[in-house]
Amino acid sequence: MPEGRIFELCVRRGWKLAVAESCTGGLIGARLTSVPGSSSYFLGGVIAYSNDQKKNLLNVPGELLDSYGAVSGPVAEAMARGVIAATGAHCGISVTGVAGPDGGTQEKPVGTMWVGIALPSGTISRQYNFTGNRDEVREQAVKAAMELFLEKAKAV
Repeated sequence: MPEGRIFELCVRRGWKLAVAESCTGGLIGARLTSVPGSSSYFLGGVIAYSNDQKKNLLNVPGELLDSYGAVSGPVAEAMARGVIAATGAHCGISVTGVAGPDGGTQEKPVGTMWVGIALPSGTISRQYNFTGNRDEVREQAVKAAMELFLEKAKAV
């Protein structure tokens, strides 16, 4: 399970981790804290569902939201950096997307997700396009976010 591997990696490296979640609504934090002892590395998270909360709690610049929209790589990266600033963590994971069943557009259909990963070495984002119902899309986003964190963190 990726949450167990994240636990081991962060503890081994002495990293503290925080999450910034929009469409997943706290599911990443729930998965990470399902591992006994997770308080040794997991600091917490911010559920910033609205753009106002992305700006107010995570300091996502309004210009990014206006230019790219909430479901975008630049916003996912800003969310990941913002949760680090808000919590004092070493690393951040963020997810923003369209879980459905409504809210999709031709440019950003239901299932469009952006994951942001902020590490001591830098910040990256990756787009995903999932299918399924709302719960399936959200679960796929959680798994993708944790796997992307592991992929990028192992390279540091």
